[in-house]
Amino acid sequence: MERIDVLVTYDVDTTTKEGRARLRKVAQVCKNYGQRVQFSVFELSVSQAQLESFEAKLLDIINPNQDSLRIYVLYGGRDKSLRHHGIDRYTDFDDPLVV
Repeated sequence: MERIDVLVTYDVDTTTKEGRARLRKVAQVCKNYGQRVQFSVFELSVSQAQLESFEAKLLDIINPNQDSLRIYVLYGGRDKSLRHHGIDRYTDFDDPLVV
């Protein structure tokens, strides 16, 4: 199964109780599919079917008149697309993990 590296960013309007609830739901869906690398930024490594399911779930949550959702497909993968400086909170789960 081919994996697709994806960068997801979102900005949810939290000025209302409903907005704060949407923010929590968006963050939870993102956590279920990938890992947080900054407050509203997640990296995913998913199949095409998982990406479509992920996107559909988020589109059911956000309010397109108040919120913003950006999904970037990293063609060539994370390694070829990323220039990182400073603290890196990313864990490569395909590499051996030492506990």
